[in-house]
Amino acid sequence: QVQLAESGGGLVQPGGSLRLSCAASGSILIINAMGWYRQAPGKERELVAQIISDGTTDYTDSVKGRFTISRDSAKNTVYLQMNSLKPEDTAVYYCNVDVVTTRFATWNYWGQGTQVTVSS
Repeated sequence: QVQLAESGGGLVQPGGSLRLSCAASGSILIINAMGWYRQAPGKERELVAQIISDGTTDYTDSVKGRFTISRDSAKNTVYLQMNSLKPEDTAVYYCNVDVVTTRFATWNYWGQGTQVTVSS
């Protein structure tokens, strides 16, 4: 009943910037948290950043000072501004949302993933 639409990935040179967007729609009553994960080939999926309902944010150490997560609650949209990108940031980035549905059930949903490639 919940869909996530991701956009904003692409190819960028080291030091460049990208902005990812993820819009949630469907049978949503409450959004508990929204976040971004990434997975590089041969590696485990890892949390990049998340934002909780009270506005608290959390980042993995490798992106602190470079990435910023934000949200537009009215649009059920979360953003990830990525600056000073490095080749090691190359991965598929997945949006994740933890919601209470209109059926009063708590579920976790994943976006389809968007490729971010940082290369010269």
